[in-house]
Amino acid sequence: MPRSTKPSFVLELPLKIDSKQDSELQARFNAAMRLYNNVLGESRTRMELVRNSGAYQTAKKISRTQKKERSDAFSKAREAYRFSDYDLQAYANRAAKDSKWIAQNIDAQVQQKLATRAFKAVERVLFGKAKDVRFKVESRFRSVEGKTNKQGIKWQNNHVVWTGLKLPAIIDPNNEVIKHGLSSPVKYCRLVRRILNGKRRWFVQLVLEGLPYQKPQNYVSDGLIGLDLNISNIAFVGDKKAGLLPFAENVPTLEQEISVLQRKMQRSQRVSNPDNYEPNFWSQVGRKTVVKQGKVKKGKRQWKKSANYRKNAQRKRELERRKTAYARSQNRCIVNEILRYGKHIKTEKVSVKGWQKRYGKAIFAKSPGFVQSELKRKAEIADGSFTKFSTHKTALSQTHLTGERVKKSLSERVHYDKTGVAMHRDLFSAYLSRFVNDEDNLLLHLAASQWALHSARKGRSALTYFCPLLSQ
Repeated sequence: MPRSTKPSFVLELPLKIDSKQDSELQARFNAAMRLYNNVLGESRTRMELVRNSGAYQTAKKISRTQKKERSDAFSKAREAYRFSDYDLQAYANRAAKDSKWIAQNIDAQVQQKLATRAFKAVERVLFGKAKDVRFKVESRFRSVEGKTNKQGIKWQNNHVVWTGLKLPAIIDPNNEVIKHGLSSPVKYCRLVRRILNGKRRWFVQLVLEGLPYQKPQNYVSDGLIGLDLNISNIAFVGDKKAGLLPFAENVPTLEQEISVLQRKMQRSQRVSNPDNYEPNFWSQVGRKTVVKQGKVKKGKRQWKKSANYRKNAQRKRELERRKTAYARSQNRCIVNEILRYGKHIKTEKVSVKGWQKRYGKAIFAKSPGFVQSELKRKAEIADGSFTKFSTHKTALSQTHLTGERVKKSLSERVHYDKTGVAMHRDLFSAYLSRFVNDEDNLLLHLAASQWALHSARKGRSALTYFCPLLSQ
């Protein structure tokens, strides 16, 4: 019988930690990091044995139409080299007992959860979803979690209890979100370590059973939404409202401050590591002859990092963290704004990863992929839907209401339809996406009839009906 899955959400609370507890948590996180890296290395070794085995190669040759036979063959190849979640959990428990120090710092529940985490990371490589695994260093190992709220890391009486440690949480009794979360059953706890403004801070994330608190202004309507995702904005067309919303609006760029710190870091590296750079050289720039700095030498190098370099690097990380936090906060407002007009969403199947290769800095600053994933998550939680369709089959940006297709360059932001309609390109694509069926076919006759209906309504144009602000 499959395990019943119930909805869950996360409530994060800051912890009040003294210096002794901070040192103890640091030691436990260090032990957890070393165990994770150990299990990760063992998992990768077993994966390579499975992948190079004859049984696995034979299983790959079985037709995908024979699902059961193919699945059973892959399972036997895994079992031969004990490459499974439970086998690696048993390995983690043995490795922790052998080291003694790890077993003294982290309990069996956390050990098993670390093994599951390592197994899933290696399994992604086996399935071709990742190229390789990453072993953790202290700055990149930020969380540990338990399996249940009965053993190991537990939440009791507004405290985190973990084998001798009792960590009080900072709770605002007037916060409705926190009150709703604390009234829900706790599935398990996760401890998180972060560096904020150069100082180490500790948080607990309670994974709770049920649905998260919904603020009154963030209601979700039962309507159809057509989307057109772009690099810097998103166009949506609903039953009663349409709009063109920019990503990460009013977010401080902090580019000047980051550039100043980068120049300081570069100067520090050149002074501390002169042997790692080519010699400076004279170069003709126009009528002037200027000195240009040498490039970094190729090959293996060792870098010395001064105290000033580390201090500036920490300041730069803090500015980038703040910038990302501001952008996510603003983008979540966009998601809530769209869901107010509908929870059944249709959009083109675009590759944000492809955009990253061409528009790396813009994607990092605006985060269109985050908006798309949040829309999908929140729509599905509200019993809505999130449907993607092929861009090649529909070609919405090229399609006219008459059925003709005319290619446009990216710089052309206004769509001049053959019927005489002029509308923003992204908004028109979002409107057409409402009429794409489950077979990725654009029902253009419905789009044209609906457009004519809205144009005739009260003597207004369809553009004014859908987005009056853009018609001015």
